[in-house]
Amino acid sequence: MARGGLIIFDYLLDESEDMHSLLLTDSSTLLVGGLQNHILEIDLNTVQETQKYAVETPGVTIMRQTNRFFFCGHTSGKISLRDLRTFKVEHEFDAFSGSLSDFDVHGNLLATCGFSSRLTGLACDRFLKVYDLRMMRAITPLQVHVDPAFLRFIPTYTSRLAIISQSGQCQFCEPTGLANPADIFHVNPVGPLLMTFDVSASKQALAFGDSEGCVHLWTDSPEPSFNPYSRETEFALPCLVDSLPPLDWSQDLLPLSLIPVPLTTDTLLSDWPAANSAPAPRRAPPVDAEILRTMKKVGFIGYAPNPRTRLRNQIPYRLKESDSEFDSFSQVTESPVGREEEPHRHMVSKKYRKVTIKYSKLGLEDFDFKHYNKTLFAGLEPHIPNAYCNCMIQVLYFLEPVRCLIQNHLCQKEFCLACELGFLFHMLDLSRGDPCQGSNFLRAFRTIPEASALGLILADSDEASGKGNLARLIQRWNRFILTQLHQDMQELEVPQAYRGAGGSSFCSSGDSVIGQLFSCEMENCSLCRCGSETVRASSTLLFTLSYPEGSNSDKTGKNYDFAQVLKRSICLEQNTQAWCDNCEKYQPTIQTRNIRHLPDILVINCEVNSSKEADFWRMQAEFAFKMAIKKYGGEISKNKEFALADWKELGSPEGMLMCSSIEELKNVWLPFSIRMKMTKNKGLDVCNWTDGDDMQWGPARAEEERGVYVYDLMATVVHILDSRTGGSLVAHIRVGETYHQRKEVSEGVTHQQWYLFNDFLIEPIDKHEAVQFDMNWKVPAILYYIKRNLNSKYNLNIKNPIEASVLMAEASLARKQRKTHTTFIPLMLNEMPQVGDLVGLDAEFVTLNEEEAELRSDGTKSTIKPSQMSVARITCVRGQGPNEGIPFIDDYISTQEQVVDYLTQYSGIKPGDLDAKISSKHLTTLKSTYLKLRFLIDIGVKFVGHGLQKDFRVINLMVPKDQVLDTVYLFHMPRKRMISLRFLAWYFLDLKIQGETHDSIEDARTALQLYRKYLELSKNGTEPESFHKVLKGLYEKGRKLDWKVPEPEGQTSPKNAAVFPSVLAL
Repeated sequence: MARGGLIIFDYLLDESEDMHSLLLTDSSTLLVGGLQNHILEIDLNTVQETQKYAVETPGVTIMRQTNRFFFCGHTSGKISLRDLRTFKVEHEFDAFSGSLSDFDVHGNLLATCGFSSRLTGLACDRFLKVYDLRMMRAITPLQVHVDPAFLRFIPTYTSRLAIISQSGQCQFCEPTGLANPADIFHVNPVGPLLMTFDVSASKQALAFGDSEGCVHLWTDSPEPSFNPYSRETEFALPCLVDSLPPLDWSQDLLPLSLIPVPLTTDTLLSDWPAANSAPAPRRAPPVDAEILRTMKKVGFIGYAPNPRTRLRNQIPYRLKESDSEFDSFSQVTESPVGREEEPHRHMVSKKYRKVTIKYSKLGLEDFDFKHYNKTLFAGLEPHIPNAYCNCMIQVLYFLEPVRCLIQNHLCQKEFCLACELGFLFHMLDLSRGDPCQGSNFLRAFRTIPEASALGLILADSDEASGKGNLARLIQRWNRFILTQLHQDMQELEVPQAYRGAGGSSFCSSGDSVIGQLFSCEMENCSLCRCGSETVRASSTLLFTLSYPEGSNSDKTGKNYDFAQVLKRSICLEQNTQAWCDNCEKYQPTIQTRNIRHLPDILVINCEVNSSKEADFWRMQAEFAFKMAIKKYGGEISKNKEFALADWKELGSPEGMLMCSSIEELKNVWLPFSIRMKMTKNKGLDVCNWTDGDDMQWGPARAEEERGVYVYDLMATVVHILDSRTGGSLVAHIRVGETYHQRKEVSEGVTHQQWYLFNDFLIEPIDKHEAVQFDMNWKVPAILYYIKRNLNSKYNLNIKNPIEASVLMAEASLARKQRKTHTTFIPLMLNEMPQVGDLVGLDAEFVTLNEEEAELRSDGTKSTIKPSQMSVARITCVRGQGPNEGIPFIDDYISTQEQVVDYLTQYSGIKPGDLDAKISSKHLTTLKSTYLKLRFLIDIGVKFVGHGLQKDFRVINLMVPKDQVLDTVYLFHMPRKRMISLRFLAWYFLDLKIQGETHDSIEDARTALQLYRKYLELSKNGTEPESFHKVLKGLYEKGRKLDWKVPEPEGQTSPKNAAVFPSVLAL
């Protein structure tokens, strides 16, 4: 039946009778069930019966569907859970001894009501049976105060249940709580009984049908919305022939179409002859000049990006051609945020805008990361929860001593941020421009209690909407990560690689290398008004800028150098209440801070958290701009422009500064270098420093001998204010020559270059851009200064801390595991892998967060955020030797995060397998298994598997391409579909795998066999033409079978086939 009430078609069921249930599985498929031993599937497009499913228990009266199962309720009181594809029974619940009345499913809960058998017959059971679909078992029944005949979940704010009796009583309660008699309402039916009940898709309306044929509609608002995308029903208009309105012929604009005209073949009065009418098409508007400028021709067709100066499919109607004024910001080019944003005023430069990944049906495979990063450095993906710290991870990575120190670190803690950061740095080292993701690091970060206590863990909703203050957040994160790394390093002995050139230990006992690099030793003096003075020694890993009081009290303000503000922040003096031992009470005291020892890396939090601090930066930048102009011998006016030749003259050797344009001096207050000197009376001198000052003061190395140090700006982290996206964080980083040499940019690279790091967007920039802060949209958050020639002081060699012992036998975390359940044999000392050895690999995953998608107006689905997966099982199989085919790693990964879907049908992982209390599997930590795989990668083995790209991505590993042999690409023709492992195994090996579920051991062995078959068919890659013919036959066979493996009767299971002779011994 259509929305207007018209009948579209009738379908007569020949073999069926007494039909009870209908289930619309999708927009064109309908399941029909009743009191017979089968269920019919009907295609609504062709109005034909497509499938007939046999039902073991006759009598399906109720059907429900979720994303995991079909739920079928039977007259015997049982509920069967059936597979969505095959309709086979997966689980069965025996709910009631008599009969089933109704049931409903929401999330992980199944609630049922029905009848129990009594001596006198069937009686309505006032206990609702509730089942947990995660554990597949019943939980505490729910006692209600009405005779339940119908029930539905109403998941608005909570998972409430509505329980309805046939007499009209209605009760609401929680499925896991207690029913309250005060929550009972009454429906007044016209007939004596209620016969049906349902809830609208929007959960805003309840509908009751009684025995007299009346429908009672309850809503929570006068105008409820019944469906998520509801629209008004279009009914047929009534006939107006009997009551035609009178027409006034004196009205020129009165439509004559109000009078219905019968169909006629005669010429109508409105049919004007061609001589009296001529077509006058609207003149096409001129093509935008920006389109013509950027257009590229291919043949006779031109292609150009949309400048977004006009709305889609709309032409502005202008009364005057001269009225062409429009906002200059409408000409801003498209943002990386997405192609669907409407153009409007936007002052943020394109490369600074928040970048997001556009997901397609293939996921990330067809996303062009090279468009955003043409360098060989690796970006970081932003879609992971709490990935706001990506810019700070890049800053720490490009600090050479920190990078080497972290990669030399390895400890036994399960969640160690230093270890995870070292693994991530190793991936950044191996990458050749491909983006990496810090999923394992951020997973460990979320488990640290201090991070949660400091408010550093953002909820997904806050992160997506930009509710959190990112500037304050990243500054707190900066302090937290330095403190955490300092504590992690204190627990281990100092690595040998970090001993100074003279052989002395790099840091003292009780301190860490992080402390030696970042820590500043201070004396805190507290002077009471009674004259008593208390001195305490302390240290800090970073400083916070303290701005002058009253600096913004007047519009003119006072001119400050950055060095002055920095000295005031380091040698802070403040009045506060403190305890005085002499007075024995709290007294007003003067607290001052003196420096004992300067750090090698000076970290500064800018604390620009209000308009007052922003105005201070803006005012000081204006002062610095005017002073720079005067320094070059010219006066600046508001509208004055300088030619390039004039600036070259101003940038003569006497000025010691070269500027190519006036724009490079605007919004600049931060110096590239500062000079700091410790005085004899424990004072500190700080001044701005330029490269020309070397001629006056001498080289920096000679100055260090006299306690004078020059610090160079290494990185700035800025907060981008963008109302459209909620803002973002980016970093300007000065990348040293050693990083360029490792990436082999060119031979003998000795230069340094500034880069912009905006998640996976990396772009070289001019150095002046790193210190320019337009406070309207670009606000400084963190500054990193490093001592000049810092890297030359230390031995920066990296020694891989992962040893072969990680592959040896280890104890399982599971308490119930026994030796009889062992599915693998660890490697012996004589079996240690060598370079080029084959290892079969397969991994299984579970879902932590479901995919977030939106439905566009054209009906297509757009993925906003992909599902978050976590590795649950990793299997490695020997690829050669007498024990070929026997796994040496088969680890189930314990997880502390909530699993929303175990994907049992595809992964073979069942609820409880990852729980150390009840699991019988070999359970380990993710870090333990990660170290095993890292050792195999570092030793140079070749991994053989099917779809390894996704496996390594979720495990968070970067594997060189020459160490990956992926059968999904070996047996693939260009521009053709990828072929499943199940079909390849059947076609080439005559094996039937993945029958009911997936098994990673079986999949890894099969991938090894397929690789052997590939070498056999291609003659070790020497005969590509003959192998191409084999692939053509494979694709032809696949198309004929619709890529489904046939199931002949009597076929033996592959588990009994002689895959490898040594497997039988296992």
